[in-house]
Amino acid sequence: MTSKPIISFKSISKTFPGVKALDNISFDVLEGEVHALIGENGAGKSTLLNILHGIYNEYDGEVWISGQKISFRNANDAILAGISKVHQEVSLIADLTVGQNVALGHEPKKGPFIDFKELHAQVEVILRRLRCKFKSTDLVSTLSTGEMQMLSIAKALFHRSRIISFDEPTAALTENETRALFEIIRELKANGITVIFISHRLDELFQISDRITVLRDGKYVGTYPTPEITREKLIQSMVGRDVAAFAERKRPGLKTDEVVLEVRNLSRAGVFENVSFHLHKGEILGFSGLVGSKRTDVVRAVFGADPVTSGEIYVKGKKAKIRTPKHGLKHGIGLIPENRKTQGFVANLNNEDNMGLASLQRFSILGFINRKRKVDSCVRYAQELQLHPRDPYYMTYNLSGGNQQKVVLGKWLTTQADILIFDEPTKGVDVGAKAEIYRLMEDLLAEGKSIIMVSSELPEVIGMSDRVIVMREGRVVKELRREELNEEIVLHYAMGGTERKP
Repeated sequence: MTSKPIISFKSISKTFPGVKALDNISFDVLEGEVHALIGENGAGKSTLLNILHGIYNEYDGEVWISGQKISFRNANDAILAGISKVHQEVSLIADLTVGQNVALGHEPKKGPFIDFKELHAQVEVILRRLRCKFKSTDLVSTLSTGEMQMLSIAKALFHRSRIISFDEPTAALTENETRALFEIIRELKANGITVIFISHRLDELFQISDRITVLRDGKYVGTYPTPEITREKLIQSMVGRDVAAFAERKRPGLKTDEVVLEVRNLSRAGVFENVSFHLHKGEILGFSGLVGSKRTDVVRAVFGADPVTSGEIYVKGKKAKIRTPKHGLKHGIGLIPENRKTQGFVANLNNEDNMGLASLQRFSILGFINRKRKVDSCVRYAQELQLHPRDPYYMTYNLSGGNQQKVVLGKWLTTQADILIFDEPTKGVDVGAKAEIYRLMEDLLAEGKSIIMVSSELPEVIGMSDRVIVMREGRVVKELRREELNEEIVLHYAMGGTERKP
C-alpha cells in the first residue's frame, strides 16, 4: 500500500445554527486504501463527507486532493473531479433503465441526440466487471436492494472515480449481498481506487478496512491501522468512556409469571400464518429470522397497523379487538417502528410536538392542549433518554439518527404503554446509543413493562432476550429459552433446519 495521501483534510470546521458539527478536523486518507470513518451519531462523519463531495461549500479550513487545494461549488464538481458517493438509501429513478440511471446527465451523444447503443455498451462493460446478473437495459424497478447498491457503484465507475465513499452501505443488505459488496471493494482497492467506508458494524470495519479514523463530538480523535487496534479500544476512543458494545443484560430475571399478551393463531393471507406466542410481564421476547421471515408484519398486526385475516389477541387475559393503532394504544401497546424517518416522527415538527403526538389526550383540558404540561413531559423524557440537544423546540429531523430514535422512544414512553414493541431498536445507531437503549429497555422492565424486540442482529437477540421466537417464511418454527440461545442454534432454525435431538 502506497503511503502517498490522496485526500488531506486541514483544520476543517463547520457550524450550523446552534451546533458546531466539525471542530478543527485534520487527517489524511492514503491513495488506494480502504479508510473507515467512524464515530457516534452526531460525531460529524456525514458532514465531513458532504464537504468532500461538494454538498457543503461553506466551511473553514482546506481540502486537498492529490496535492491540490480544491473548492467544489456543488456535488457535480466533485463527480467531475473523480469523487463519488454510494449512499445508504439509494436514490434512483425506477422507471428508467439501469444504463440511463448510471449515465444520467452524462450520456454519450450522437450529434444532438443521446446515443443509447453506446450508453448501454459502456454500462454493460462496467456491470460485467462488477459481476452483476442484471443488464444495462433492465428497468431499475426490477432490481433488489443489493442490486441497486451495485448500480450505484457502477455509476461511480462510469464517472471514472478515483475516490468512492460508502455511507452505511450494508444497512439494508443480506449477508450474501454484503459478502459480494466486500469482494467488489477489495477489487476496487486492487485497481488503485481509494475507498472511504462508514459503518456502525465494527466487525465489518475489521474485515474490510486498512485504517480507521475516529471522530467524537465533531473533533478528530485519531487514525489507527486496523490490525493494531482492538474492538474495545476502538469503542473507548469513539465514546470517550468504556461502553459495553455487546448487548448484555445487567439485570436478568425481571420476568414474572403474569402473561400480559397472548396471540393465538394470528394469520394474514399470503403474509404469515397461524402465529401464536405469549409475553410475560417484565420480559423481553425476541423475534428472530432471516429477511423475508415476516417478523415485522406480525408485530405491526399485533399493534393494529396492518390488517389480519384470522386469529385472536388477548391483553391481560381479556380478548382485545385490535384493528387500528388507536385500538393498540387503547390496550396499552406501543410500537417503535423500524423506519423512524417515515413512520416514527413527523419531519416538520419539533421534539416537543413529536414526543407528544401519540398522547394529546393526556395534555388536553376541555379540548385545549396544555402546552406547559406537554413541554414539561418532553423535557423529562429528553433528560431520561439523554437526548442531545435536549431542547424541546429543536427540529427532530435535524437530529442525528440515534437521537431521532430517542425522540420516537420518548413518544411511546409518553403514552405510558405497558407493552412496547421495539422493531430493530438499534438499526443505524452507534455503540454508545446502543448501550443507552439497552439500559433503557431494562429500566422499562424494572418499571413492570414488557417488551417485544424484533432484531436482525443475532448478538442483540441473544444478549437481551428472555425467550426468542424464530420465524421463517411467515411461520413460527421454534421458541427458544434463554439458556438455549446461541447464534448457531438460532440460525439453524431460521434457515429451515429441523428439530435437533438433545
